[in-house]
Formats: sequence, C-alpha cells, structure tokens
Amino acid sequence: MKVLVAVKRVVDASFRVRVKTDGSGVDLENVKMAMNPFCEIAVEEAVRLKEKCIATEIIAVSIGVAKSEDTLRAALAMGADRAVLVLTEQRIEPLGIAKLLKAIALEEGADLVLLGKQAIDDDANQTGQMLAGLLGWPQATFASKLEIADGVATITREVDGGLETVAAPLPVVVTVDLRLNQPRFASLPNIMKARAKPLRKAAAADFGIDLTPRLKVLATTEPPAREAGEILGSVSELVARLRDSKVL
Repeated sequence: MKVLVAVKRVVDASFRVRVKTDGSGVDLENVKMAMNPFCEIAVEEAVRLKEKCIATEIIAVSIGVAKSEDTLRAALAMGADRAVLVLTEQRIEPLGIAKLLKAIALEEGADLVLLGKQAIDDDANQTGQMLAGLLGWPQATFASKLEIADGVATITREVDGGLETVAAPLPVVVTVDLRLNQPRFASLPNIMKARAKPLRKAAAADFGIDLTPRLKVLATTEPPAREAGEILGSVSELVARLRDSKVL
C-alpha cells in the first residue's frame, strides 16, 4: 500500500506572528518556520502503518517555496521514503493545492492520502475535502484513530456529540486530528540519512493546472487587545457587576 502524505511549511507554533504595517498580510521576515503540527501527525501515522507492515512506501509532498525542502527533509527524517516538492512563489488557495495533490496522487498510484485537518496559518480546513471530491474517493475527516485491514480503512472521528466510526474502501483520503498520535522526534542518524533520500522537484506550472486565486485579501489586522482584569472586593460586588453587564 502506497501512502501519500501532504506537509506544509508554516510559522512555528511557538512564535508570535506580526502583521505587516500596511496590513497586507503576516510579516514572515526573520521568523522561525516549521512543519504544520497536524502534518507531523499525518507523517507519524504513515510511519506507524509502515512499521506494522501495512504501508509499503511513504511519499511526502509539499507545495511552496524552495525552503519547503527543509520541511520535507524533516518528514524524511521521521521515516518517509521519498519526497516531492512542487515549487511556486505565489499564494495558492486550498482548491489549487487539492488540484496539485490530485495530480500527484494519481501519478504515484497512492492508496491512501493523509493530510492534517488544517494548517495553523490559514485554518482553512478545506484541502482534504476538496481533494476527495476531485478524486472521487471516499473521505474521513478529523481522524482520531485509523485502522486498515483487507483493503478497508476504519476511522474513528471526532464529532460534536462524541466519536463516530466509519469504514471506507481504499483508496481513501483521511485528514487527521491532534488525538491520533504523538509525533516522534527524528534521531540524529535519521536526520543524516534523510539528506540522501530522493527528493524530486517540479514547478507548479508543469502540471498545467489553473491555480488562479479566487479570493483577495483585503486587510489583515491584529486581534483586539484583551482588557485588563479587575480585582473586586466581595462576591456581592462580583454578582452586581455581572448583572450590570447582562451576564446574569
């Protein structure tokens, strides 16, 4: 079984982002970049499937600037077998990403596509669903458990009312949630080995896909500052304040 895992290069989750002075977007100068946390979980799950002798090959794919190679090397260090980097300098929306992933999934003959349920930079939560629609494959989102046997994927997914278990025949698209697993830290020997693993580069234009953005960012603003807290003298004063503010 061949597994395709999509990974994205984003601002490190521990880094506080800043908005550009002109409000045109987020300032990415001198910021620490890393693999999207949900993508790390997807890579870890693919590696675990291979360790169970269910998956035979893991291909990591990323779409973005040349520095996304570092993100792919991190996936290779975690256990992916090879990688594909689709180079582009332009901002690509989820639909464009899904179109490129469709082309690569068909080209590679993937049986399972794993993605993070969302990226922490744009929080779109759309790519996996769009990819399944374009491929005409079944999908399962927000997976917190994944089992594969006899050509069928059984996925436990988180819903508002609790947990839901669904089954789908391969090939299938699965987007993963935080509770699926705990990603491993790549060891130094594996980091060194990752440098020698194959990484193919291709230009987004080579796929002949329309990647024209359909949305325009009008403005980007900082979230409003939180108001300072206030210490009240008694419980009765707290209750009165809550009533005045229509909370009670």
